[in-house]
Formats: sequence, structure tokens, C-alpha cells
Amino acid sequence: MSGPKPTAVRIAEAQMINTSSSDFGRRPIDVGPDSGSKLVGKAQGICGSEAQDEFGLVMIFNFAFTEGKYNGSTLSLLRRNRIFSAVREMPIVGGSGAFRFARGYAQARTHTNNNKTRDDAVVEYNVCVFHY
Repeated sequence: MSGPKPTAVRIAEAQMINTSSSDFGRRPIDVGPDSGSKLVGKAQGICGSEAQDEFGLVMIFNFAFTEGKYNGSTLSLLRRNRIFSAVREMPIVGGSGAFRFARGYAQARTHTNNNKTRDDAVVEYNVCVFHY
């Protein structure tokens, strides 16, 4: 959410505190964590704060693939994300294209995080799905 071309933007924020917000964006899906890794899609969706007493997010995301044999297909996640936990598990609730009727889970691990902006992070997702 920082830099000259941010991939997400803040769309709402509570006036009483600066830690409650909703974001919308398209974040790149790369093969690896390095900035030069091959782009294979975009993570698209919304997220917002989900608790007043601890930092966590409720997230609705589609992983939209734009390369290779999954080009045009999506995986959908709906999750509560405790971003400071080492490993977060979340359900795959559907998909489209090659992932029609997908069900499964994803495990997220934060690779790097910019604590100054609190919004710039590289997150690794390990996804296991059943699909038809």
C-alpha cells in the first residue's frame, strides 16, 4: 500500500482509531518471494479489521491465475487471518475454470513484512485443493 504504484488502497477507516480499515486491491501472485519471480496471477479482494482487542483481518480473496495451464481459473478464500501467527490456515471455499467446485485449504506464512507501513508484506501460500 505504499510506493509509487501501490497494489492495494485504503477505502475506509474508523475516525476513532487508526487501526481499523478496509482495503481493496490486486496483489501479484509470483512463483517465489523475490521481486523478479515470474508473475502467474493476481490476488484480488477485500480485507478489514475483525477485532478491537487484537490485530486480525477478515479477508475475502480470489487467486486469479493469468499464466500457464490455470490461466483464467480462480481459487476463492474466505478467512479470518491472525497475521502475526507463524502459520495461518484458511479454507478454500470454491473456484472457477480448472478449479470449479474446489475445496481445500491454504496455509499462509509471512516471508517478509514492512512494519513501518504495516501493509507491505510478502506472504507464502501453500494450497491443497480437490477439484473436478
